Amino acid sequence: MGTDREILERLLAGNERHVEALPDGYFADVQTAQHPTVVAICCSDSRVSHEGMWGIERPGAVFTPSNIGNQIWDEDDGERIVDGGILYPIHHTGTDVVAVVGHTGCGAVTAAYRVATGEESPGPQGVDKWVDQLVPVIEEAIESGLIDTDADEEQVINQLVEYNVGYQARSLRDAADVPDDIDVYGFVYDFQGVYGDEPGRTYLVTVDGETDPRALADLVPEGYEATARSLLYQ
Repeated sequence: MGTDREILERLLAGNERHVEALPDGYFADVQTAQHPTVVAICCSDSRVSHEGMWGIERPGAVFTPSNIGNQIWDEDDGERIVDGGILYPIHHTGTDVVAVVGHTGCGAVTAAYRVATGEESPGPQGVDKWVDQLVPVIEEAIESGLIDTDADEEQVINQLVEYNVGYQARSLRDAADVPDDIDVYGFVYDFQGVYGDEPGRTYLVTVDGETDPRALADLVPEGYEATARSLLYQ
């Protein structure tokens, strides 16, 4: 219990620093309503700062649902549906951009890959649910010819991470509950130097279904062309 109390103290002290650092009126514009410009569906991972990666320093800018494997869906009575954390800002706060954000070295993709290649789900049930939802995506990726299955596992996993981001983004664009005028971007957050030598960089891998890095480079603002990269499409 002593260690637990130390963690509790660190949490409370950290919040104290947070409160003291906030300028006057920090929440003034969002106390009664929110209008985030983007909903970013991210993977649940302690190494991935869902607001920090965008340099966000104000409340209300990004709606940040997350789950195991940055998946856009959930299940309701056996039916696959788009996750409410994505649909809520689209339908109720005027948000018209979705970012699907995976990350290098993803544990969820690793687990799904190992299940797809013969291992057991890692458990417990609350984890297995999300891993099992990813397994068909991984199986499709392996059969697509885009994955270098002869590479070492680390390389295979990172290729699968990118494939999953593209798959989730396509699924979102095809979903009946998502209006046609919603833009969907797909990113991979790289903290391992896989795409380049700048850990913490988000690399753009798809925009509204486009995956050719040269075409993506033409879509980004001047100066950001190097962020359009791919492990799958050269």
